[in-house]
Amino acid sequence: MTGPRTVRGRLPLVVALAALVTVFTATVPLLRDFFDLRVYYGTVHTWVRHGGRIYDYRVPGTPYGFTYPPFAALALLPLAPMTRTCAIAASLAVNLAALAVVLRILAGPGWRRHGWYRWSLALCGLALFEPLRDTVSFGQVNLLLLALVLGDCRLLATGRDRWAGAGIGLAAAVKLTPALFIGLLLLARRGRAAAVAAGVAVAATGLAAWADPGASRFYWTRALWDTGRVGRLDYVSNQSLQGVLARLGEPDRALWAALALLVLCGWAVRARRAVAAGDWTAAFALTGAAACLVSPVTWVHHLVWLLPCFAVLVRAGRRWLAGTLYAVMCTSVVWLWVDGAPGWDGFLGSNAYTWITLGLLLGLPAGQPPVPRPPLARSASATAPAASPVRPTTVAARDHSALSSGAGAVAAATGAEVEEEDREPARSPSSDPTGSTCPAAAKPQSSSARASSYTASPPPS
Repeated sequence: MTGPRTVRGRLPLVVALAALVTVFTATVPLLRDFFDLRVYYGTVHTWVRHGGRIYDYRVPGTPYGFTYPPFAALALLPLAPMTRTCAIAASLAVNLAALAVVLRILAGPGWRRHGWYRWSLALCGLALFEPLRDTVSFGQVNLLLLALVLGDCRLLATGRDRWAGAGIGLAAAVKLTPALFIGLLLLARRGRAAAVAAGVAVAATGLAAWADPGASRFYWTRALWDTGRVGRLDYVSNQSLQGVLARLGEPDRALWAALALLVLCGWAVRARRAVAAGDWTAAFALTGAAACLVSPVTWVHHLVWLLPCFAVLVRAGRRWLAGTLYAVMCTSVVWLWVDGAPGWDGFLGSNAYTWITLGLLLGLPAGQPPVPRPPLARSASATAPAASPVRPTTVAARDHSALSSGAGAVAAATGAEVEEEDREPARSPSSDPTGSTCPAAAKPQSSSARASSYTASPPPS
């Protein structure tokens, strides 16, 4: 990709692009007014400061309240002494820190060689990713959970796996979807890590039961099984298999269970192959995609779990495919059918993110070596002797850590030039509607008159 090659030329371009992205994200997507954070904040304050019950709280003017396991409320206790403004600032800080961790892990050990220019372009691109911008706008916890899970991925890939599984366990105690990663550890025959993950999840759940026995009893016996507390399954934001069936008017749970089982079988085969090849990043990426598909409710902002999939595509040299799929998920295209999805165009378009997730699960390159970067030109005095014809120079067939995946896979997707001082020779080396661009229907959940991440339909006026 041609472009400015000097700091003087690059800096104005980055500033202009950042300004355009800022204006776009502040005006075009329909903002969420930190609605989910308001749920967390109100729940904790009601519980701790007013003696109320966790699952009785409702955001004023709406029927929507807390839907996570009780340990999530315990983990959100730091919100109790904060004002709402401080809580919003804390949410932004935590999400930005979690995003930095996610990008650092996905980029691998060679992340520095991509330089400030490429990373700046990558961050501008990430700001447009609908699941990511909605996670921030809702004040959601998806990025933090993804960072916890990918931390275990890094530990496993680098062989420092004494405490591997702890992040997965904590994430599973906050939300149930990450529990599928415990299944990945079992598939990979990492019994110790699976035991750590299960142990941490059980311990966290037990701690919550000790702190509030009534809330735990209510959640595990009633709230967990009541999908109506979360929202209408047929709402367009639900980009799971269950959401597809619900929009087709097919409420049969047996059919959904059969499709979910089929998806899990395909995931198990592909994830096990990835682990056998030492490709932990691809294994975790496949697991995130499968979890989004089989969960009864996968709101659009939950799809931040797909970020590792895009990193794997870039690592495998499929940048055009990664860029195309990523661009579709920046468009809010599913919201064109927010009021209904009749006909074949509605069936295909309203479920676009589900098809992307399914395609990634079935076609993601797994267990493949990263595509080597082309060698850089050198002076004659610095050029190494040519490899002999009998034993030519080769690229390592396997990336042991699976995290040096094209060194800066997310940043590399921009196709920008690497800074001159960072260049090196070639070597072997991721709730409810989100920020939509469609006109907003009147909803009471936020000051922007948009639905929350827990519902599909407004309460009766």
